[in-house]
Amino acid sequence: MKIKIISIGKTKEDWVATGINEYLKRLKRYVQLEYIELASGKIHENNTIELALGEETKRFESALKSGDQIFLLDNNGVESDSVEFAEWINKRFSAGGGDLVFLIGGPYGFHDSLRNRAKQSISLSRMTFTHQMVRIVFLEQVYRAMTILRNEPYHHF
Repeated sequence: MKIKIISIGKTKEDWVATGINEYLKRLKRYVQLEYIELASGKIHENNTIELALGEETKRFESALKSGDQIFLLDNNGVESDSVEFAEWINKRFSAGGGDLVFLIGGPYGFHDSLRNRAKQSISLSRMTFTHQMVRIVFLEQVYRAMTILRNEPYHHF
């Protein structure tokens, strides 16, 4: 079982890419992790938000496999603190099943078909973050969860 993080849109800011790479490097010692960035759906004069979400959904679906446990990072999702999130991940790993797949949507969120397919939506905060920032914040929380599960001093109780 591994963790996959799939996001819409390419990372544009160098400092964001540096942060992503730092946490991907740190996580290698704890968990098999795959990080994928997909092209975003384009909105232009003949394309609505709904059509763009449809394009993004097709891209997400091409990166998913049957058996994946899909979770959406969404501001309307369930909130938890870092310890609760670590325990949640631990329960998912203990239960077995497919890979844990976390989807980070673009600026317009997710198509209803993905919302219906997902096991749960998870919120990082009631605050709004750019989709670039969410990548770093979420990777840091996954890293923090791994250190909590190993009783390492990164997270201060």
